[in-house]
Amino acid sequence: MNETICALATAPGGALGIIRISGAQTLEILSRIFTKNLADAHPNTIHYGHIVEQVAVPQQQTATIVDEVLVSVFRAPHSYTGEESAEISCHGSRYILNKVLELLIQQGCRMANPGEFTQRAYLNGKMDLTQAEAVADLIVSTNQATHQMALSQLRGHFSSKLAQLREQLLKLTSLLELELDFSDHEDLEFADRSELMELTKEIDTHITKLARSFETGQALKQGIPVAIVGKTNVGKSTLLNALLKDDRAIVSDVHGTTRDTIEDTIDIKGVTFRFIDTAGIRQTQDTVEQIGIERTYAAIDKARIVLWIIDSDPSSEEISNILQRIKDKHLIVVRNKNDKGDINNFTLPHHSLVSISAKFGKGIDKLEQTIHEAADIPALTDNDIIVTNARHYEALTRSHDCIQRVIDGLQMQLSGDLLIEDLRQALDTLAEITGGQITPNEVLGNIFKNFCVGK
Repeated sequence: MNETICALATAPGGALGIIRISGAQTLEILSRIFTKNLADAHPNTIHYGHIVEQVAVPQQQTATIVDEVLVSVFRAPHSYTGEESAEISCHGSRYILNKVLELLIQQGCRMANPGEFTQRAYLNGKMDLTQAEAVADLIVSTNQATHQMALSQLRGHFSSKLAQLREQLLKLTSLLELELDFSDHEDLEFADRSELMELTKEIDTHITKLARSFETGQALKQGIPVAIVGKTNVGKSTLLNALLKDDRAIVSDVHGTTRDTIEDTIDIKGVTFRFIDTAGIRQTQDTVEQIGIERTYAAIDKARIVLWIIDSDPSSEEISNILQRIKDKHLIVVRNKNDKGDINNFTLPHHSLVSISAKFGKGIDKLEQTIHEAADIPALTDNDIIVTNARHYEALTRSHDCIQRVIDGLQMQLSGDLLIEDLRQALDTLAEITGGQITPNEVLGNIFKNFCVGK
């Protein structure tokens, strides 16, 4: 924390590059390689000049221009890290960027570790841990949904909700502790047990709701898995190619062409779906194809949505087999090859049925709409809280367990000192999420190690 750090904050190879510097000696070091003295620079100002390298020649010192740049100055504590900071905007040449970093290091900077700028922001109280983690999520967001979830967390909506829950828990704990202070007066009860039970259950409902949103958060973050299944040669690979608008899978009239799963992602209405093309389901003696069919069943187990592709009326045995396999998955029956005529006899109650021609691209828009509806993703607003981080989910689960013990204790009419212990554990567990408690260095290291350098 006492060292001044620097790093490239933009991807190399572009027209421009930005180098970030943070630490107490930022302006002093920068002034040694910049054509202006920035020691008295006002906060939030931009300065034009040149980065120069001092070159010693016989009997004199000359300055060689490295690049023409703009330097943005941010004064503590009103900067991203809360420290003296600056950003150098220069040309994107790899040579120039490396040269500027080299000069900064020669003057006393050191290269920043991954995520160190954001880690310093957290340690300096500029953001809590959930907001720091949201920075990483925002950088890697790939669609509207993941961008909105990260932005909501970065703005502190999750932190505010946790603060409300902790405040309610703290109130319960304080009332019970007050009772203990007056334990010699047996007729005094500061915490009405019925009100205590009602409030505890309300808190648990909020914690449970947050924990349950983790499944949706993970699906949105990693892509909602969709398995494409059916008999051989019904057009599964053709459909995948139509959805991707690319020849991703091999298409052939030969039965059993697809012998392994093929995966790719598609963005539909701001949500990422992970499509899995599978081997055709049929009776076969081919050992390799049998392995592929087993992987088809495994893909069904992992999927959230199953597209069952048919090109003729399925038999009762086929219907029974697919319904047994999908269990609680959302099934969409896709009638392919509708250019050859519709199926008139087949209906499957309580399941979506879409008619398409994968070969000619007919009905694909309708299928995409049906898939999006089947995902049942709530319309996200700026204030929605969706848990996407496994660390947060684990802490919420532990907190729920603590609250559940309090509820059980109230039902068994346990004494206040026993209830307090579980309430304190719930408070501490919720505090771990935002970093309100002292967080072990290994936890901090694990959180920030996956950040990109320069952030």
